[in-house]
Amino acid sequence: MSTPVPVGLPRRKVDVQVNGVERSAPEGATILDVCQAAGLEVPTICWAPTITPVNACRVCVVELEGARTLVPACSRRVTEGMVISTDSERVRASRRMVLELLASSVDLSRAEADILRWLEEYGADPQRHGADRARVSEPVRRHDELYVRDYDRCVLCYKCVDACGTEAQHTFAIAVAGRGFEARISTEFDVELPESACVYCGNCIGVCPTGALIFTREFDLRRSGQFDPGAQAVTTTVCPYCGVGCNLELHTQDDQIFRVTSPADHEVTSGHLCIKGRFGFEYAGGARPGRPDTSNPETIRDADAPA
Repeated sequence: MSTPVPVGLPRRKVDVQVNGVERSAPEGATILDVCQAAGLEVPTICWAPTITPVNACRVCVVELEGARTLVPACSRRVTEGMVISTDSERVRASRRMVLELLASSVDLSRAEADILRWLEEYGADPQRHGADRARVSEPVRRHDELYVRDYDRCVLCYKCVDACGTEAQHTFAIAVAGRGFEARISTEFDVELPESACVYCGNCIGVCPTGALIFTREFDLRRSGQFDPGAQAVTTTVCPYCGVGCNLELHTQDDQIFRVTSPADHEVTSGHLCIKGRFGFEYAGGARPGRPDTSNPETIRDADAPA
């Protein structure tokens, strides 16, 4: 006799109209869910499939008939009879403005490919704000050989804060400090990273969309001009440190690992890893000159131990 498979309660369907086409969606779904199911692209920066939307970037706004303002597709739930436009002139103007303002205040040259494509598609022109426009000016922070913080590229999407908090790690080592243009990601009381609550899981790096948080190896490759996407490969494997079964994506160039990620849709990790899975790869190729020797996996710190 087969074991019964538990299922959730069935959800009522609601009918909505998106760009003039009738769509059906489960009650409780977001506008973004409906658009993605229909194959319609809605730009997002602060949204991720493993993180609760915080409505920070406002790039995903759409036009809703009867609404005074544009609404965020990532968090607005669909209701019966909604009439939605995802590509009206008003929507495109708003997205262009948001992307333009972001790119005028921070360096997005290392951002995800989709963000760079949207800048071009929506006709964002950051330079039109002039050479005297306000710019984030933060020194690159490099405290160790694991990862680098380059806040000149940070758009305050809050993804790293959420990943460090209730969405993944529950460490709460970082938060947003300051107000207005002085707002920035910071440790508690702005202490140095090794003295903070950070456990170096690297989940903040895994969700960062702009390269503000980056593996030290990748940072060194880019700074030296040796970063070559054409010579890179991604190999999926299983983390060797324990029996949980986390999947790893090893990003390599010239047979050297420079970045480790995990699939967002993997049933074990949901894209998140511990310090061992994320950074404990030196043993695969030996320690580099001037770097700590981590060729013995036993030397890697536990994920719940202070850095």
